[in-house]
Amino acid sequence: MPAGDCENAFLEAARREGVELARCKTPWLNQRGHFGLPDRASKVTGPLHDIFLSLGGQATEQAAKRTTALPGDFIHLATGTIIEIDELQHFTSFRLKSFDYYPASYPLDFEATEYQELCRQFAPKADKYRQTKTAAAFGPGGRQRQRAYYDALRDLATPAMGHPPIIRVPAPDGHGSAAFERNRERILRAVL
Repeated sequence: MPAGDCENAFLEAARREGVELARCKTPWLNQRGHFGLPDRASKVTGPLHDIFLSLGGQATEQAAKRTTALPGDFIHLATGTIIEIDELQHFTSFRLKSFDYYPASYPLDFEATEYQELCRQFAPKADKYRQTKTAAAFGPGGRQRQRAYYDALRDLATPAMGHPPIIRVPAPDGHGSAAFERNRERILRAVL
């Protein structure tokens, strides 16, 4: 499936339900990761640092990055609800490892256990996706580890910054409209 098709299909399905979403870019979710978070989010910098190190991140390189906002999927502007659509490449063994460091009882608007199971199921294939691609602060073959870290950053920093918990929508099959339908009630409950 061509890049962006899954997200576009999800966006169109949301519009048909009267849910208007915008592309998400917030200044506090930036390339520096937990090093670029405001003091307001200090309660999650420890777990994020642990995740970062467990994934082989290089602190000096990460801290030196620009504070350019990370592009995200969608935000419902009226409620501040961020929605991320996770295709196959998000379900790696690295993402599975990141959940080991999430604070107990942290507010999430997705089932961490479901995501862990999806990682176990799809990691053999997802771990091969761009496995040789270099990523700043994660080195050669670090793109998957960087993606897992940035997913955890979004999960933990979003509530710490006063937003509702992020809504994660699994779409390992790449079908955005079907992913919306499977999560329709949860999404509508959060934004309407």
